[in-house]
Amino acid sequence: MITALVTDQVIAIQSLTDSVKTRQAGAVATFCGDVRDNDAEKSVTSLTYEIHPSAQQVIEEITQRIVAKHDVLGAAVAHRYGQIPIGETAFAVVVTAVNREPAFAACEEIVSTVKVELPIWKYQVFGDGTSEWVNSA
Repeated sequence: MITALVTDQVIAIQSLTDSVKTRQAGAVATFCGDVRDNDAEKSVTSLTYEIHPSAQQVIEEITQRIVAKHDVLGAAVAHRYGQIPIGETAFAVVVTAVNREPAFAACEEIVSTVKVELPIWKYQVFGDGTSEWVNSA
């Protein structure tokens, strides 16, 4: 089972895990990227992700491409967009495999590739009233 989505809904890591966990899987590798209250020693008061219309297609392609390279049983990937409260999950990946090595490798590669290739931009507002776009160059 392979799923990948961009969503404006809350991401629940347990639901993603349940969607790909099987009795064959001896390994379940997970990553949760949660919205933190700081960046570069500044207080973050709000965070919003904006996506390009192609984001859903791109996240599916990335996930399929990487899963095909590794001996995994399943993968579930979700990236949230819109305004996301501090402490909630913005990006999550779950990969299942018979053994840990391919699960870890695929999970790490999906995370790294999504961060580079997914057309999504982060807008942060800081406690001092300043703001910035991240990955928008």
